[in-house]
Amino acid sequence: MGTFLTTLLVLLGVAVVLGALIVGIFNKLVTYRNRYKNAFAQIEVQLKRRYDLIPNMIEVAKGYMKHERETLEAVIQARNQAAGGLQKAAANPGDAAAMQGLASAEGALTGTLGRLFALAESYPDLKANQNMMQLSEELRSTENKVAFSRQAFNDSVTQYNTYKQTFPPVIFAGIFGHGQDAALLEFDSQAIAEPPKVSF
Repeated sequence: MGTFLTTLLVLLGVAVVLGALIVGIFNKLVTYRNRYKNAFAQIEVQLKRRYDLIPNMIEVAKGYMKHERETLEAVIQARNQAAGGLQKAAANPGDAAAMQGLASAEGALTGTLGRLFALAESYPDLKANQNMMQLSEELRSTENKVAFSRQAFNDSVTQYNTYKQTFPPVIFAGIFGHGQDAALLEFDSQAIAEPPKVSF
């Protein structure tokens, strides 16, 4: 009877330790996933600010760049595509397809903004416009904030992926709904890391 009780207590102790280990793994997976989702929310805030600045810049530029309608429309179209990409990515941060879609849309937007700023160089009155100078400075500041937010997001995703790929979490990650690695947000041409050159 004494050995049976001892064996039972040992098994019960092992079950408690194993249960605590599994609960700890689950909680850490959820914590790390929530961290990278929160980090993406910071990117979302900054990108929305960026998208809000662009129509204002277009309105200011319209008055000076009447013959550049195609470029102005291309910027607005690229901005709308980027906003759509952000919406998809925000619905599922870390999803590889959503991150790639957002990165591509941001690259296209940065390209069209670069063309707009290059054309604006030909319009001295636009370059001297106070509203345009202020909007350009706000855009530059926002671009820097996006870069910092993106770095924080990628750091959080890396921490999550690294933890779930280690032992013993790798055994339980799929069971707990953490089977897929989260994707980093990487811009093909360093679209946000290097904002368009603005010299107003």
